[in-house]
Amino acid sequence: MPCFAARTQRPQVSSDRASIQELQENSGIPLADTQTGLYSFSMSKTKNKSDARQRIVETAERLFYAEGVRSVGIDRIIAESEVAKMTLYNHFASKDDLILSVLQYREEKFGGMFERWMERHVKKGMDRLEAFFAALKDWFESPGFRGCAFINASVELADAHHAASQFSAQHKERFHEMLTGIITDTAGAKAAPVAPAVFLLVEGAIVTAVMEQSSDSAGVARDAALALISKTSRKRK
Repeated sequence: MPCFAARTQRPQVSSDRASIQELQENSGIPLADTQTGLYSFSMSKTKNKSDARQRIVETAERLFYAEGVRSVGIDRIIAESEVAKMTLYNHFASKDDLILSVLQYREEKFGGMFERWMERHVKKGMDRLEAFFAALKDWFESPGFRGCAFINASVELADAHHAASQFSAQHKERFHEMLTGIITDTAGAKAAPVAPAVFLLVEGAIVTAVMEQSSDSAGVARDAALALISKTSRKRK
């Protein structure tokens, strides 16, 4: 994937501190007071930079998920995030870097959202495994659902060595570990051997939900997973 154009050299400007010193000499304002202003100004610049970066990431995450990492161009992201082109260059050296940052943000955002959905179902009396599949159905029925962002990115990039593809693979490992923990917490350690099979059921349900535009696959995966766990538990008694 091509990188952005090389960054242009910024013109030399006087430092903030030199400007403050000149102001102090010409106006008689004590330097201590102007230094406080410098500190506030610097903090404001840092916050603005942070806000701009976050806006770029959030805009790219929305567009990449809805339309794909390949089809959305950098100019579109700049326009919709309402930042200067140089601002984007300052934060991301290439589109590849932006894709990776978006997936890192997506993992944090989605993880928190999914956990909240699960907790809502637990409060209704479900165990955590039942709540997991109920939350899965909630996700499938959410506005704009277009499957797993990590699967989508890996397929579109078609490069297992790409940093974003590697992060996506690591995300799936973490997701597998989380699901294994839910299974063992609910059904005991004896159910751990079936966790890889349940993981595949979940992944298949995600793809099927996109292909069929239906949340029914969440229930199919749940029933199959519970039957498999029950059968394994009986064998190991």
